[in-house]
Order: sequence, then structure tokens, then C-alpha cells
Amino acid sequence: MSAFGIDVDEEAVCLFPEGTGKRDALNQMVDAIAKTGCVTDVEAFRKAVHDREAVMSTGIGGGVAIPHVRINEVQKPVIGIGISSAGIDFNTLDGLPVRTVILFAMPSGSQREYLSLLAEVMRTLKPEDFRERLAKCATAAEVIATIDEG
Repeated sequence: MSAFGIDVDEEAVCLFPEGTGKRDALNQMVDAIAKTGCVTDVEAFRKAVHDREAVMSTGIGGGVAIPHVRINEVQKPVIGIGISSAGIDFNTLDGLPVRTVILFAMPSGSQREYLSLLAEVMRTLKPEDFRERLAKCATAAEVIATIDEG
């Protein structure tokens, strides 16, 4: 199991080229998570992600954003990971670009599991050197290996 407390499917990893905007990054991540087969209605999932982001930016600072939704169209908890070595403007609390996006796709009613996974992700992402290693990954396999190492 990964340091995030849940196995991350390599299909759910996105590497964003320079110039990728927030909306495009979120759309790519929605599509990547949908490939795992855990989402019954991709467009409902996409709408929920964008609606959540419209309420308040999920860019928490330190180069990290953690968008998240809990909806009926998600069958089991899935985490998607997006990496941008150049950074994405996410309207973060600290004004810095986001290099790591962790998208939580959770079934409705999974508040306790979501909070547990969120705590693991936050603990893992806390060290700056870990965030730097993650941002330098060039392939999905490298991202998964870095997370598995913790």
C-alpha cells in the first residue's frame, strides 16, 4: 500500500506539460480517474469537481492542491495524482503555483474514510523534500514509486 493509505492506479496519474491551466488539469484528472472504472457517470463527476473548485480553491499552499468530491457516481475511493513541474495557477492561499494535485474521488457517505485518507496524504506531503521529489517525476511509474517509498 502507498504512503497515501490507498493504492494509486498508474492510470490515475497525470503529468501536465508547461502551460496547462487549472481547468484543463482538473479535466485530465477526471478522465484519468474515470479510466479506473470506479466512476459510473464521468460528466457528473466532472461537474462535481468543477463545482467544488468554484466554491473555493483547493490549492492549500506549499505547491499542493487537494480537490475532492463525495458523490454517488463514485463506486469506491480513488485518488488521482497530477504533477506539473512548471506549476499551475490554482489561486492558492499562499499565491504559489501548484506542482502536485491530489484529486479525491469518494462515494457519498464516505466522510470518515475521506478524512483518514486526507490525513495520510497531508502527512506524506508535509516534508518539502518529498514534494520536490514528486514534482520532478517524469513518468507515472516514477510517481507511484515515489509515493510507495513515502
